[in-house]
Amino acid sequence: MERAVWHPSPNFGPRRDGLTPTLVVIHYTAMSDARAALDRLCDPGAEVSAHYLIGVDGKLWQMVDETMRAWHAGAGEWNGQDDINSRSIGIELDNTGAHPFSEPQMAALERLLSEILTRWEIAPTGVIGHSDMAPGRKCDPGPRFDWTRLARQGLARECRVGTAAPEIGTFRALAQSCGFTADVPEEALLEAIRLRLRPWALGPLERDDMAALAGFSSGS
Repeated sequence: MERAVWHPSPNFGPRRDGLTPTLVVIHYTAMSDARAALDRLCDPGAEVSAHYLIGVDGKLWQMVDETMRAWHAGAGEWNGQDDINSRSIGIELDNTGAHPFSEPQMAALERLLSEILTRWEIAPTGVIGHSDMAPGRKCDPGPRFDWTRLARQGLARECRVGTAAPEIGTFRALAQSCGFTADVPEEALLEAIRLRLRPWALGPLERDDMAALAGFSSGS
C-alpha cells in the first residue's frame, strides 16, 4: 500500500500492563476536512490522537506508532474489557458523519486494515466502531459506514441473515455475548447495535433487531 505520511502527535503513551493490540477501532473525525482533523489530533492541548487518519482522497497519515497507546477511544468497553486504548489501534476517517465514505478512502482503509490484522494477528471480530465500545456516548463511524463491505473481505465481523430471532427478553444477554458489554441503558445499547447492524431502523426494540444480533453472534 502507499506509504503513510508520518505526522507525529505528542498525544500518546505506553500501552498499559504489557498489552498489545487485539482490536482496531474505526472513527470518523466529524470535522470540516482532514487538515483540521490532523491539527486537532496533533494538538497537545486537545489531548486526543489516533494511530492513523485517512483522507477523503485516500491519503494516509500516521500520527502514533502502533506499539504505543494513542488517545482515541476514551471511556467504554468491549467484550468485557476496558482501557480500549491500550488494546487497540485507532483509525480516523475524514468524514462528518453526514455523507457517504468515498471509494478512495474505503480502499485505503481496506489496505491498511489488511496489513494491521496480519501484523498483529487480529481476528476480523476485533474490528469495531467507536460506537460499539461507547454506546450512548459515541456514534461514529455512523450509519453510512459500510461494514458489510469490510466483512465480505474478511476485514470485519460478518452478520449473517435469516437467523431465527430469539425472544426480546434476552436482548441484553445476547448483546453481551456479541461483545456489547458496556454498562449503559437499554436505549443506548439498542442505538449502538442498530448503528452497526440496522442503521435504517427506528422505534422500540423489535424482533428484527434480535435476528440481526443472532446473525452477528453467528458471524464470530
